[in-house]
Amino acid sequence: MNIRVTVAAFAATVALPFAAAHATDLEVTHWWTSGGEAAAVAELAKAFDATGNKWVDGAIAGSGDVARPIMISRITGGDPMGATQFNHGRQAEELIENGLMQDLTEVAEKEHWKDIIRPSSLLDACTKDGKIYCAPVNIHSWQWMWLSNAAFEKAGVAVPKDWYEFEAAVPALQKAGIVPLAVGGQSWQSKGAFDVMAIALAGIDTWKKVYIDKDAEAARGPEFAKVWAAAAKAREWSKDTKVQDWNQATNMVITGKAAAQIMGDWAQGEFQVAGQTAGKDYTCLPGLGVNEVISTGGDAFYFPKQKDAEKTKAQMVLASTLLSKETQVAFNLKKGSVPVRGDVDLASANDCMKKGLDILAKGNILPDSNQTFSPDTQNALQDVIVQFWNTPSITPEDAQKQFADIVAQAD
Repeated sequence: MNIRVTVAAFAATVALPFAAAHATDLEVTHWWTSGGEAAAVAELAKAFDATGNKWVDGAIAGSGDVARPIMISRITGGDPMGATQFNHGRQAEELIENGLMQDLTEVAEKEHWKDIIRPSSLLDACTKDGKIYCAPVNIHSWQWMWLSNAAFEKAGVAVPKDWYEFEAAVPALQKAGIVPLAVGGQSWQSKGAFDVMAIALAGIDTWKKVYIDKDAEAARGPEFAKVWAAAAKAREWSKDTKVQDWNQATNMVITGKAAAQIMGDWAQGEFQVAGQTAGKDYTCLPGLGVNEVISTGGDAFYFPKQKDAEKTKAQMVLASTLLSKETQVAFNLKKGSVPVRGDVDLASANDCMKKGLDILAKGNILPDSNQTFSPDTQNALQDVIVQFWNTPSITPEDAQKQFADIVAQAD
């Protein structure tokens, strides 16, 4: 089915300013359904509705692993939504190559996205053959460990300052009946926790060799063996989590049922909705307190091509709105993420967000693994990690070998 905009219709749209000529409904699909996420996405909807258009919310329950196949199927099947969320990186690469995504270069150049989006790698990830195909909206980093101050107080131990102090506190936590580490049952959670441990415990240089250079020997080496040994401990510590969704695991930390969670900074939205204060009720450890870095993952919106020229115009308005200063601040303060614009005022940021901003300002950044591995490689690595996490009989040595074999064939 042909879902491309005709050349004539496209030429007519780019000649117009990026403002709403007529009120247009635009369906926007995403997987933001937790309490904190819903509060954040409401800010995007409010900003777009203020242009005279209408945000038609297309939330898909579950994680990105659930939502992405549905989104892709609709686009390739000739039933495209007006806009859709993907993560920064290569998830929409094939859709772009097949001519299914709208070119945003006109609005990006008119509003100087290259000058305001930081780091530049975020816009680079949206660029294919010199054309820009997505609007980054935030910087989300996986590199965080969230700690319940009340849980450590109940266990009679100090709130740890790094992974090693956390490991030392585990026996006291278990004695007090507290789950040391909450990891929900969704596959991407154990994969994400593993990737965080890889940067913190193998070290940044080794991580770059494995995740950027795709060096299988480094993946087989002694520094990476430390990661698998730590993952085996984390597997044991998290076995009593017994929840599925990531925000349910976050709630275990909020309520003190669990001491800690390794999760991206979107977890902050849940603490905020629960009325908790960073530094008082909970503590955050970037890079597990070992290697303090920020990974530049996050979310971007892509705009599938439309047959309706009015919807194409509305897409341009939405792309512009997502990158406005006001939208960037309102959305990211609710989401727990960092704006992609480097020229916004975040004086109201909480203690944890300020830690992230400080690390970002120092330039201690790494790409997210979504930006370094293809989706196929990511899925293969995730399968190894999830099988290991769910199968205590698999040894760290065996899992490390399987992981390294995939890295050797990575694209």
